Amino acid sequence: MADTSARMLRLLSLLQTGRAWSGADLAEALDTSPRSLRRDIDRLRELGYAVESLRGPGGHYRLVAGRAVPPLLFEDDEVVAATLGLRIVAAGLGGVEGVEESAERALAKLGQVLPARLARRAAALTEAVEPEQQVWPGVRPEVLTDLGEAVADGHWVRMVHRGGDGRERRRKADPYRLVLSGRRWYLFAWDRERDDWRTFRLDRISAVTPTRAPFTRREPPKEHLADHLERGFRDAEVRHTVSVLFAAPAEEVAARIVRIEGALEPVGPDRARYTARVDSHEWLAIVLALTGLPFTVEGPEEFARSTAALAERLHRSVDGGG
Repeated sequence: MADTSARMLRLLSLLQTGRAWSGADLAEALDTSPRSLRRDIDRLRELGYAVESLRGPGGHYRLVAGRAVPPLLFEDDEVVAATLGLRIVAAGLGGVEGVEESAERALAKLGQVLPARLARRAAALTEAVEPEQQVWPGVRPEVLTDLGEAVADGHWVRMVHRGGDGRERRRKADPYRLVLSGRRWYLFAWDRERDDWRTFRLDRISAVTPTRAPFTRREPPKEHLADHLERGFRDAEVRHTVSVLFAAPAEEVAARIVRIEGALEPVGPDRARYTARVDSHEWLAIVLALTGLPFTVEGPEEFARSTAALAERLHRSVDGGG
C-alpha cells in the first residue's frame, strides 16, 4: 500500500507540471506497468482530480486546468525553488513594483499547505536568506503582465515610453521577448515606426494598450538574445575612451581590477597601460582607485578633471569640510 501511495503522489506531481503525458512515458517515469498506471489514474479521478485522457495515436493523460485546485504536492527541491523565488520577490529584487506584500502572503500560504517536514524546511530557508535591498527602478505589474500576454499571443501594442532625455513618446511595437538583465526588465521588440529591432526599459513604460491584433513575425537576431542585448547596451552607453598608466606589472593590475570593457597591455616590466570605454568617468575612477595601485591619467583631460574633482569631494568628506 505504501508503494502504491508513493507512486500516486509521484504520478500527481508529474501531471501537475501541465504537460500532456503519453501512457508509455508515464509508466516509464513511474517504473510501473500500463495496467497499474490506469488504476492509479482512476484513483486520482475518484479523489476529485480532473485527469483528461485521449486514446489512439497522439493519446495522452493531462491534468485539466481551471478546476478546483486540490492540495499542492511539492518535492524537496521544488520547495527550495518556490521559497527562494518568493523570498527574492518579497525583498524587492524581482524588479516589479508593489508585489512584495503579495510574495510575503504567498510564502505564508505555502507554509500552511505543505507537510510539516517541508514547511519547516521552507520556514528555515525563508528566515536564513537575506537578499540585498532593491536599488533599481521597479516596473508596474500591469505593464509586465500586459506585455507578457502580448508576447504570448503575438499581438502588437501601443505604449508610452520615456526616453533617456526624459521625454515621453508614443510607440507602436511588435513584442518578442521580456528580458530580465542586471535587475532591470527590458522589452525586445520590433519598432513599427523605426522599422528596426529596439530594446525598451520597462520601468520607463508608463502605459501599454493591447491591440489584440496579430503581427507578422520576423526572424530575430541569430545570436543569443541576452548577448545581443548586452552588446546593444554596451554600444549605446559607451561615450568615453580613457587611458591610464599603472605603475605596476600588467599581471598585478589584471588580478586587481574589476572587469570593465577595455584592454590591458604591458609597458615594460613594471608598468601597464589600461584603455577602457565607459559611460561614466566617476565610476571608472572609483574602480581604478579600488585596485590600490598607483596610476596616472593619460587622457582625456575631461577624465583627469573628473577624477580630481571626485578626489577633492572625498577628501572634504573626511576632513570636515562638507
